Amino acid sequence: MKRIEVKLSLDVVAPLLDIIKQAAESLGRTLAAPLAMTDLEPEFRDAWMGELKNGQASDLTVMLALFDGDFFAEGVITLDEVNAEPVVRACAAVRLRLRELYLKTFGDETLETSDVNMMDLEEPTRKAFMAYLFLATLQELIIQHLDESIIES
Repeated sequence: MKRIEVKLSLDVVAPLLDIIKQAAESLGRTLAAPLAMTDLEPEFRDAWMGELKNGQASDLTVMLALFDGDFFAEGVITLDEVNAEPVVRACAAVRLRLRELYLKTFGDETLETSDVNMMDLEEPTRKAFMAYLFLATLQELIIQHLDESIIES
């Protein structure tokens, strides 16, 4: 089983975890990428939405579990084939939520290139932007090192 351990700076990551956890909790029973599904039977739509919400909640739980007491003791997170996909999906959900809550004024290109002077941003926006970039980096790390379809090509 492929597994990577990532040593993170507690001084840098710990403050970002507060905003990441807030964004994750704010999702509650709401999908990060809402779907209308107006053409479906209400019973089928409700069942499907319920499964999607439960899946998102489960993914968020897996991602947040990376940052448990062991993380704060050692500064290390462990990624493997079991938690990789849920973590990638949870990162995407939280990034979408951060965009919605804090980063509406930034265009896609700015968010993806991180071409921003951080010192020009107010504290909550700066933290949200840094959290957004941290989660993007985590996603990239998983895809580069744990995604079989990319490794084998």
